[in-house]
Amino acid sequence: MHSVLTRGNAILAYTLSVSACLTFCCFLSTVFIDYRTPTNLNTVKVVVKNVPDYSASREKNDLGFLTFDLQTDLTPLFNWNVKQLFLYLTAEYRTANNEINQVVLWDKIVLRGDNAVLDFKNTNTKYYFWDDGNGLRGNKNVTLTLSWNIIPNAGLLPSVAAPGSHTFAFPSEYTITRV
Repeated sequence: MHSVLTRGNAILAYTLSVSACLTFCCFLSTVFIDYRTPTNLNTVKVVVKNVPDYSASREKNDLGFLTFDLQTDLTPLFNWNVKQLFLYLTAEYRTANNEINQVVLWDKIVLRGDNAVLDFKNTNTKYYFWDDGNGLRGNKNVTLTLSWNIIPNAGLLPSVAAPGSHTFAFPSEYTITRV
């Protein structure tokens, strides 16, 4: 005869094995889905200022200001295994000091059940666009890319870049007006 603890252990082990197997099957049902969707991204207003950065040193660094338009429909990305999407807009550029610079300018969390059709016009960035020197003024190759992380119920946490990007140039003169 088996004791109560032995029987409880057998039931618990069997239940966890079945749960793990079902979770793996759920993961397999959505792992091969293509999570890309068309996105339209455009800059509206782009200016650059040369201001002191008091957070690091008192040297003057470039601070970029931009507003952007974003249109995309994220509804096809949601299925039974997607809890939420974490969207983020990055700017990538090169300077004489650094081969690659990447700055996150904006982010948003879209939950399942929320309106997943985004249509933003003339939207300000959420975070400052600092450069660690004077690499923004006259920079002609700044690329904006929208990406997202898919937060699933079970499985991998994919990071997906939207197809296409938007490249713009900063002006060659600093602005002195208030932005």
